[in-house]
Amino acid sequence: MTPYPFTAIVAQDELKLALQIATVDRSIGGVLAFGDRGTGKSTTIRALARLLPPMRVVASCPYHCDPADARARCPHCAEAAGEREAIETPVPVVDLPLGATEDRVVGALDLEAALTRGERRFSPGLLAAAHRGFLYIDEVNLLPDHLVDLLLDVAASGENVVEREGLSVRHPARFVLIGSGNPEEGELRPQLLDRFGLSLEVRTPDEVATRVEVVKRRMRYDQDPEAFAAAWAEDEAALIVRLRDARARLPEVAVSDAVIERA
Repeated sequence: MTPYPFTAIVAQDELKLALQIATVDRSIGGVLAFGDRGTGKSTTIRALARLLPPMRVVASCPYHCDPADARARCPHCAEAAGEREAIETPVPVVDLPLGATEDRVVGALDLEAALTRGERRFSPGLLAAAHRGFLYIDEVNLLPDHLVDLLLDVAASGENVVEREGLSVRHPARFVLIGSGNPEEGELRPQLLDRFGLSLEVRTPDEVATRVEVVKRRMRYDQDPEAFAAAWAEDEAALIVRLRDARARLPEVAVSDAVIERA
């Protein structure tokens, strides 16, 4: 189904700005959005995927290795001989569901290969899929403690290490962490909170006119998603150009002492 356009989202300017900042400068450390249900958090975050310019990866690499970075060699690329073919692919925006098992997150033994061919092969998990992209956790404050500890280790090292069932695999896992949740359903562990560079509260708009516009746009989208997306295509394209230009100018940004003192 055609995703809801990012630029068509009414209000929620702080959330949209935070996501754009994280897109331009990945080193900021991700975004945490807390707020009531029905405020468009998940819709806004998932709409981000269409704004991301494609990235160059090593063809057939399950970890999206950068062909221009000779040091970033996963087990797959380390075994490949000769020149590495490069292709363009969309930047991954991966959902980590609350019910995901640890094997699904970190990866595990490929049971099909083991049972049918007797091969001991690693099946990459969600952390591998999110490498060089975004990992989105809805209801992040409800994430089980063992998965929180796992994410903290990987986020700190930028690497996922799996040693189980006779496997010993180490692969890069660097991603921008994006989380959303409802504070009424539980607090976020301080250790995980530290992994988000930007944190904000998302509130339901108070103005009646704004709320009416939210409903009207959603109704038009539900009636014909493709036509609705086409109506916002020009705005989406303009924002993509702005984000690409901002990323190109990022090395020229100078941080003044006044900004550092305020921070």
